[in-house]
Amino acid sequence: MFERFTEKAVNVVSESQRIAKQMGCSEVMPEHLLLGLVNEAKGVSLKLFRNAGITADNIKSDIEKYVIKSGKSYENIPFSHSYKDILKHTLDLASKSGNTNILFEHLFLSVITDKTSNVQTILNKFDFDTYNAREILTKLVQKKIKKLSHPEEEEDIEKGSFESIYEGEQISEIFDRAVSKLSAKGYEILGTEQILASVLESKESELVKTIGKYGLDADVFEQKLAEQQSRQSEYEGKKIIFTPNAFAMMNMALQTAKELGSSVVTPEHIILSILKTKRGIAYDIIKSLNINEDKLTEDILKPIEKQMPEILSVMKFAKEEARRIGRNVVGTEMFLLGIIAEGTSVAFEVLNDLEVTMKDARIVVENLVGYGNEYFDKEIVFTNRAKRVLERAWLSAKKADKQKIEASDLLLAILNEPTSLAMKALDQLGADAIEIRHGINNDKKNS
Repeated sequence: MFERFTEKAVNVVSESQRIAKQMGCSEVMPEHLLLGLVNEAKGVSLKLFRNAGITADNIKSDIEKYVIKSGKSYENIPFSHSYKDILKHTLDLASKSGNTNILFEHLFLSVITDKTSNVQTILNKFDFDTYNAREILTKLVQKKIKKLSHPEEEEDIEKGSFESIYEGEQISEIFDRAVSKLSAKGYEILGTEQILASVLESKESELVKTIGKYGLDADVFEQKLAEQQSRQSEYEGKKIIFTPNAFAMMNMALQTAKELGSSVVTPEHIILSILKTKRGIAYDIIKSLNINEDKLTEDILKPIEKQMPEILSVMKFAKEEARRIGRNVVGTEMFLLGIIAEGTSVAFEVLNDLEVTMKDARIVVENLVGYGNEYFDKEIVFTNRAKRVLERAWLSAKKADKQKIEASDLLLAILNEPTSLAMKALDQLGADAIEIRHGINNDKKNS
């Protein structure tokens, strides 16, 4: 039976078994399942419980009144007959909604509509709106039919040029300093600590001043670094190479630069990537200083956001559109919605002239990808196709000697992916690739 359950649904069942065992019960009952749902609830489901003021703490005592305790400890606790009936009802609900998978919401629906247990009595005490919850959950499971995965998620991504990361003037200076730190050590592998130490040497930069407010400067870092155990030197034909953590961090810096609309990697992107990857000696030292990482990230981003780069706005709107339909994945179709939502760029004007509206685009995109089964507290990730499009937009901006990636670079990159979901959406919206390219090129000639 449970092979059809999603991981989230299985977690609820497992949690109900754990609760029954903890309470010393001889059977797992529907009341245990209700508490399991409360413990595992996220997103819309969590909101439904919170609206009624239901938490695991304040509902537990009510549940304990209705379950039968044996006072013994059981290793494998069987399901009660009423619990099994709920599981059967859950399977029926999934079949009626057209889903092959059993979702968290199916279990939720089955529990709150069960009349054979004390679940409704407990919920009524908190004025839980069963009718409203049933309507919301029913719509959710119906919208998610066969749309649990994103069509672009499994695609391979073309690797970008890693060497281009050194082309920015500031980054070039940082790496020159980092490399010089290694000379006396016999070409030791370049790690996150040398890179961060080199960033901190720019004492007059606004970034270093921002970091300094958190108690981290070049002297403090060097002192903490001296407390670390030294690493064994490695060589590769006199060529400096990165440690695995430094390599991952620099790749993240490159991705961060693209997402923030910059055609070059800056020291800000390096610090943000150290905080995001949470790996390496540099991060360990930051962590040892008890720095508020979220606040530091926010302070670094503020000056960047004030510059209002088009792509940063597009990316923000794209992520919001993904969340709106219950997804934590951004594909090329969300880039398209982000361009339309940004509403001021050349790319937007071209689409607007072709009568591509947000209302129509949303409908087409929703039909293409469906509603997801992801929760709003998950980190938003990009599909491989989306990363490839962003890479092409970045290279296009660099080739044109732009400091910032523009929305038009992104839209042109989308046009180079004829089988992408964004292009399928544009096709359904009646926007021709030749017309879009012509409109963007005309603007370039006139500017």
